[in-house]
Amino acid sequence: MTDYRAHFDFAISFANGGELSGTGFRLDLPSAEVSEAEIGRLLVQHLGLALVADVELRGLRIVAEPHRGSRGVDVGAAGHADAAASRVVDLSHRIRAGLLTYPGLPAPVITPHLTREDSLATYAPGTEFAMDIITMIGNTGTYLDSPFHRYADGPDLAGLDLATLVGLRAEVFHLADAWTAERRGIRPETLADRDVRGAAVLLHTGWDRHFGTPAYGRGAPFLTGEGAQWLIDAGAVLVGIDAVNIDDTAADAGGERPAHTLLLGAGVHVVEHLTNLGALPPTGARFTAAPPAIEGFGTFPVRAFAELP
Repeated sequence: MTDYRAHFDFAISFANGGELSGTGFRLDLPSAEVSEAEIGRLLVQHLGLALVADVELRGLRIVAEPHRGSRGVDVGAAGHADAAASRVVDLSHRIRAGLLTYPGLPAPVITPHLTREDSLATYAPGTEFAMDIITMIGNTGTYLDSPFHRYADGPDLAGLDLATLVGLRAEVFHLADAWTAERRGIRPETLADRDVRGAAVLLHTGWDRHFGTPAYGRGAPFLTGEGAQWLIDAGAVLVGIDAVNIDDTAADAGGERPAHTLLLGAGVHVVEHLTNLGALPPTGARFTAAPPAIEGFGTFPVRAFAELP
């Protein structure tokens, strides 16, 4: 079913004095058959405003466009809930020999330990097995960073609480049209309209479309240090992104990693290189990303997925 959004400028006046205006605003709609007055009320609800006296919309256009997660819109009425009913959505990149995940890091190598042909000498006729060896860095595919990745005294993969990795309430921020090449950093203001306490915050930037290509490592969106601190203070337990890094890896960033430093220092897990986040609704999914319990290891691939009601 098609999603619809309203594009408009607005001016809002308040019963107790004062005005608020905005230009180039976009708002998710439950359908194309919504009146201007109803859009005004959805705008007030989305912004969480009180004592509104009047709402004026200018240049209103209703266009067919994917939803981005506006508050106060009945997403089920727009078809998300029905289309996603009883589904498991895979959010992981596939790992294969030679896969380039992070520019400059080695690709995985997969070799046989026991071929099916060789196994015929060991097992009963018609009973064949294959056993293989994979050599790879932990930062391969879609992976999770534990605090040990950043801090020598932080919990390693074996020290993570499964309750903070399995079946988490997911708050998905669809931000593909919320950043530009000149403003790549995701700031607190972009995240402040949701209750993220106890949730996995998943940042859908659309950058996964470049995965496996040279473009993936250049000019990617990222979470600012201020954004990371806001999520910590707001009670998030995990933050994931569909880009090359949760931090800015550009040369002019000077090698600083404020998002990693803050999030992992606070015990908030980081999942990088997610994919397919556009298939998730803004709220309502359950997110899982559990790595093997490896001692003395800080990062490892996960099979990240979301369960939709």
